[in-house]
Amino acid sequence: MTEHTSTTTSSAGSGAPGTDDTALFRPDPEAAPLWRMVLAQAGMELRIMLRHGEQLLLTMVIPVLLLVGFTVTPVLDMGEGARVDVLTPGVLALAVMSTAFTGLAIGTGFERRYGVLKRLGATPLSRFGLLAAKTLAVLAIQAIQAVVLCTVALALGWSPVLTPATVAGALALVLPATAAFSSLALLMAGTLRAEATLAGANLVYVLLLGLGGVLFPTSTFPGPMEQAVAALPITALSSGLRSTLVEGSLPSLGAFAVLAVWAAVCALLAARLFRWE
Repeated sequence: MTEHTSTTTSSAGSGAPGTDDTALFRPDPEAAPLWRMVLAQAGMELRIMLRHGEQLLLTMVIPVLLLVGFTVTPVLDMGEGARVDVLTPGVLALAVMSTAFTGLAIGTGFERRYGVLKRLGATPLSRFGLLAAKTLAVLAIQAIQAVVLCTVALALGWSPVLTPATVAGALALVLPATAAFSSLALLMAGTLRAEATLAGANLVYVLLLGLGGVLFPTSTFPGPMEQAVAALPITALSSGLRSTLVEGSLPSLGAFAVLAVWAAVCALLAARLFRWE
């Protein structure tokens, strides 16, 4: 009986000859690599965005309605060329801003109010990691937006200049624009109260919709006003996309410079001033 008990205990305590069970099941208290934390957080952010009907209205429905409405009704003077050709680049820029700035700022502001960000602050995820994760989720939503809007525009008769160079130029504009808008959104959401962020983000959305060259080129503005709005990120993005997709020319260095400055300054300020609660 003693020999049988000893044999059973030995076989239960050893997974294989020469192995140490304490080594197999030893906990690892170290944090995961930053890239794994960022990807995990980005996946969660993407699922949250897709579940919010209000954000889908802002990011999908409104740009489509603007594109269809102003294409089929000659309410605004679009200048020379087909109306849909002039409108589509601006509406694409608006879609980028609605996701990367307005939706992100409002969502993050209320996450901060309800204590979600406070709990994230207790994890190894850094401010930079949170910014990177939210930016990746925004890029995924923007890819869906681009497919939807381009499909609708093509159905309306859009005839863009599509070459490897123009496509690369458009993507090169969207990436720093997304970084600039996302950083500005997190700066606002991380420093203001949720209600102030909600009001401020919607106000900025409306102002940039009218002043940023979204529905018509800023060349129709008076000289001083045109120069002033040229420093806005939405103007740099919409004018750059219009010159690339309509005229077939590469975006100007000035557009890249404006977006790069906004992205760098807002990212630095967000990383320094963002508060988890």
